[in-house]
Amino acid sequence: MSDLPPAKRDAKAELESQQQVFHALSHPARRQILQVLRFRGGSMTAGQIAARFSCSWPTTTRHLNILRKAGLVAFELEGRERHYKLELDYLANTVDSWLNCFRDSKA
Repeated sequence: MSDLPPAKRDAKAELESQQQVFHALSHPARRQILQVLRFRGGSMTAGQIAARFSCSWPTTTRHLNILRKAGLVAFELEGRERHYKLELDYLANTVDSWLNCFRDSKA
């Protein structure tokens, strides 16, 4: 285990994770996918997600892959279907961690 304080230990990795999350959140379709997942119980098949949007299947797949690489969704295969699940804790923790940098600590 490192002797570095927690704030310094994985700063580069944390920054990269935050960048991936905020990149994923930068597109309105991806934010909408996350909202649909949240309000539809947190899990949907790729087909159910694609049916909710007017974009093509490859575009939906690209958005889902960006969300998955950012850690905001995960999927499980059930037969031939991918069931996407919202990773709400990871989203909240990542955004909260970034926001904590700006919270007043009597600077």
